Amino acid sequence: MDGSEADFNLKVVLVSFKQCLNEKEEVLLDHYITSWKGLVRFLNSLGTVFSFISKDVVSKLHIMERLRSSPQCEHYMSLQSMVAYEMGNGLVDLDRRSRHPDSGCRTTLRLHRALHWLQLFLEGLHTSPEDAQTSTLCANSYHASLAAYHPWIVRQAVTVAFCALPSRKALLEAMNMGSPEEAVEMLSEALPFIKQVYDISQRLYAEHSLLNLP
Repeated sequence: MDGSEADFNLKVVLVSFKQCLNEKEEVLLDHYITSWKGLVRFLNSLGTVFSFISKDVVSKLHIMERLRSSPQCEHYMSLQSMVAYEMGNGLVDLDRRSRHPDSGCRTTLRLHRALHWLQLFLEGLHTSPEDAQTSTLCANSYHASLAAYHPWIVRQAVTVAFCALPSRKALLEAMNMGSPEEAVEMLSEALPFIKQVYDISQRLYAEHSLLNLP
């Protein structure tokens, strides 16, 4: 881990997902973007193995930040208001990419899918035994989430890249939570926050038939 990641703490990032939800259980996009930036720092702290995901996430975050600073920014306060606005004004390409390739709905869907992968991977680290192979944990999480949206050649390259992952102990230490045992305890406390945001987003996209946007 380089100096730029020295003050990184994964618990702060995961708990920040709790701030993504207001009392109406709306997903607040400013907090969502901030939380994702913290996850990108975690991925980058592990070296280049996750660069294929973190680079794509960063590009999607830039799109969402532009929407939040646009003249229509009030419609992009929450995931719910964004979906209502874009769907109500024909700003989403439902069948094929054409006039709105960078719609908020499509962009956030890509972040949503990546969040599912990371959630599954962290849950795997949390529940696995000490001698678990991190490459297997990561590959299983990937194939249960993001792999379905990637072409074969990308899936193959990604699976090979996962073989370069450090040990479970090293990954837990990279969270800057003290001992591996303390990191496991932290995951138990913090992962429900990221899961709640994911579940609420998943229901919203399912209700509007947006889970398979091109």
